[in-house]
Amino acid sequence: MRFWHDPLRRRWLLWAILSVLFLLVNVSRLSTAVLSEDLMAAFGTTGAQLGTLHAVFFWVYAAMQIPSGLLADRIGPRQTATGGAIVMNVGVVWFSVAEGYLAATLARGLIGLGGSVIFVCVLRFCANWYRTDEFATMSGATFAVAGFGGVFATTPLALAVGRFGWRSTVAGLGVLGLAMTGVAFALVRNSPSAAGFEPLEGVPGQEVLTNAQLKSHLAAVLRDRWLWVISVMLFCSTGVNITLFGLWGVPYVVQTYDVTVTRASTLTLLGGLGLMVGPPAVGWLADRLERRIELMVVGGACYTACLALLAVVGNPPLPVVGAVFLLAGIMLGAFVLGYSVVQERHPSSASGISTGATNAAAFTGAAIFPTLMGRALDAYWTGDLVGGVRVYTETGYRIAFGIATVAGAIAFVCTGWLYYHEKRRTMTLTDAPASSGENPDPDSDERADGKTDGDDGGRGVAGK
Repeated sequence: MRFWHDPLRRRWLLWAILSVLFLLVNVSRLSTAVLSEDLMAAFGTTGAQLGTLHAVFFWVYAAMQIPSGLLADRIGPRQTATGGAIVMNVGVVWFSVAEGYLAATLARGLIGLGGSVIFVCVLRFCANWYRTDEFATMSGATFAVAGFGGVFATTPLALAVGRFGWRSTVAGLGVLGLAMTGVAFALVRNSPSAAGFEPLEGVPGQEVLTNAQLKSHLAAVLRDRWLWVISVMLFCSTGVNITLFGLWGVPYVVQTYDVTVTRASTLTLLGGLGLMVGPPAVGWLADRLERRIELMVVGGACYTACLALLAVVGNPPLPVVGAVFLLAGIMLGAFVLGYSVVQERHPSSASGISTGATNAAAFTGAAIFPTLMGRALDAYWTGDLVGGVRVYTETGYRIAFGIATVAGAIAFVCTGWLYYHEKRRTMTLTDAPASSGENPDPDSDERADGKTDGDDGGRGVAGK
């Protein structure tokens, strides 16, 4: 009971409960890779159609990100997350019993609708319960939960499907999700004050926003050039990673190396492990070094090089493929720092809106790349079928990874833009006369809400 009455300890339990819901979101959105052959056989899909079935989750998810931020800021993370979790898990159960392609597509869209609010709510919860200098660490830890979900969506899911069948396994996930939703609603509270505690030192107070304040915050967020550049970066990097680990990674290994789905899933499992390790480690390092953008540049270069290896070589040894998947997961942690950069440029009361706007771009990428890469595979399909499943060529997969490499290069260019403008801002501030009273570079020195860095609880400089 002492644990329950200490807010600094209780917040970890509440974060963990919300994070379980987020883990289940990630199991659902990444499960298509392991289920791909079952789904192609059950619904008779082409590669592009399977890509669309996978992607409809992300189209709905992306479209809901700004509304999710508005809901999290206005209603609160507890109510928004649990309402979304109910919708999501009803969709999961529906997907498990769907008999046709249309019903399965609609059910997966419902999963995306419900799941769309949960990540934003977890970060909004963190903004309410944790200090501003802890936020990058907590956002990294939250992304590590996505990695756990990615791990469960690989070999463990493949083993469960082999034992119980894909429909029973998916239905079981839906029932588990509904049970965890009840736990979250019963125990989670929006803020320390809502849980009966005094405000925590260093944690900005969170007011209930009026419609006018929401509109003002949204306008400020959408005017922020940095947010748009970071959004393009996350569109490319997150979109490619989710497509790789959530859809085409397993078929690529199965068909290129002639191994079982379970064996192939161990390779994408390494990507999930990378996602578990990378974001929290990079977030922790960024908080300690106060160097976000430099880490983003280095990570972006390594990420692009990994994708280029698969595009150029096509069929490197399996251990090399595993290493590429692992590094791609780890290096995504560098791009995740973009959430912290955006967070620091806007008031804490706009946390949900700024996170939602950025996340919308990331998951628009996750909606576009599956179908785009699927069309590339279909274009090089020779007509071969095994058990009703299309068998794609090595050339098709190399083209698909070429698309991913171009996306990685664009994300890397975005990190270079951020680095250049941060250095220019720093040099301008250093050279400007202290007594001039003027802002020598308002675009980069002032935050997008019109406040100078250091306002709003010391949230800090965007480029830290």
